Amino acid sequence: MGIKHYSMGSWDMKTMFHCCLFIFFLGGLATLRFFRNNNLDAVLIISKVKVTDPTSTTTNINTSTPVFDDPRTLNIAPPSSTDSCDLFSGRWVHDNKSHYPLYKEHECPYLNGDLACLTYGRKDSKYQQWRWQPNDCDFPRFDGEAVVKRLRGKRLLFVGDSINRNQWDSMICMLQSSIPGKKEVNSKGLNGTLYSFRAHDYNISVDYYWAPMLVESNGDDPFDHRAHLRVIRSKAIEKHAKHWVDADVIIFNSCLWWRLPTVTLLKSAGSLMGGPNQVVEVVDSPRAYKMVLETWSKWVHANINPSKTKLFYMGHTAAHAWATDWGGKKHETCYGETEPLVDYRFWEIGTDPNILIILESSLSKLKAKGVNVQMINITQLTQARRDAHPTIYRKLWRPFTEDQKKKPHSISDCAHWCLPGVPDIWNELLLAYIFPSTAIAYQ
Repeated sequence: MGIKHYSMGSWDMKTMFHCCLFIFFLGGLATLRFFRNNNLDAVLIISKVKVTDPTSTTTNINTSTPVFDDPRTLNIAPPSSTDSCDLFSGRWVHDNKSHYPLYKEHECPYLNGDLACLTYGRKDSKYQQWRWQPNDCDFPRFDGEAVVKRLRGKRLLFVGDSINRNQWDSMICMLQSSIPGKKEVNSKGLNGTLYSFRAHDYNISVDYYWAPMLVESNGDDPFDHRAHLRVIRSKAIEKHAKHWVDADVIIFNSCLWWRLPTVTLLKSAGSLMGGPNQVVEVVDSPRAYKMVLETWSKWVHANINPSKTKLFYMGHTAAHAWATDWGGKKHETCYGETEPLVDYRFWEIGTDPNILIILESSLSKLKAKGVNVQMINITQLTQARRDAHPTIYRKLWRPFTEDQKKKPHSISDCAHWCLPGVPDIWNELLLAYIFPSTAIAYQ
């Protein structure tokens, strides 16, 4: 039997062509109907800054009512040439001609004196003028009025150590000039563990809660704690966490207090400040950190509704306490540094990669359970900024001795950050995730 050969006649080709035109026409009508029904602008530019929406989960929770609406009111930078953007891989670019610094030190009445470096004697200000530039794209630049409009009726809460306090100060200074009416900062009567910036006319709260190790620790008193000993109850978190539940956005961090090599676990009753007949175990910091994140993760999974509250975790930040890390002299620190490092592969010795691996693993496990905690991975971008710390230019709670004045490296704060400065960039990145947007209207 021979093989039959089939050929398509001209009538069949015409029929297929007409059918394709008809289907294309119907598709166009459907698209126009969709845009009209959703009240979208006639001209839209799709931003190439692709940011994952932290409220998206794999559970069946009803997320039809978003935490924040109106995603097109922010002033977004021009789109890049890529479809997605790693906001955290990039370089520092000196920029004193656009909008850095975002505010002036003397214009922010709420600025903590520990971070007001120019006020307390620093002469150079170039550290305020550096812009973070991602490698492949741009990210939203700060627009105070637009952010304030979106935050009306919301509570933002920063939870963690003094680095998060540093970021909270930054956020307040960024926002306050765009908020008319009555506003104030006060402590809510918890021995200095909870501070609140309130904009009354807008019903906005930007709060900070001191919990340096997230769980109960001997550092829970922000004014009376030991700098060189860490004692925790690794499974006790409710004392702190009960103050977190009603926030619309929570930004966690726990960074500085894990830089010591060991942590003491208190396994018996008694005071975290020490006492007789206590049962304790000394473990390495990464192991203790993993235990704490397990406790924290259980609390988050059990108590946070992802359709109401957006969750973030700030990456660990660099501390430039050893100049030998970048080829400096022994016993010197960040004191006197006025320029960032140019080697963006630099990694200071105190930033433990094991801690970061544990953090990423914990967040991945939470996401698998339906709770997305977005990491704001600022670790690498802080590594280069040896120039941006307060060092000796800060409010002093007791004067330096004459001997200390002769050894400024020994008394320099190389962990926290001058404001305005680097933490303002963290908040710009954070806001890009709080207000994710892919469709932006341009003039």
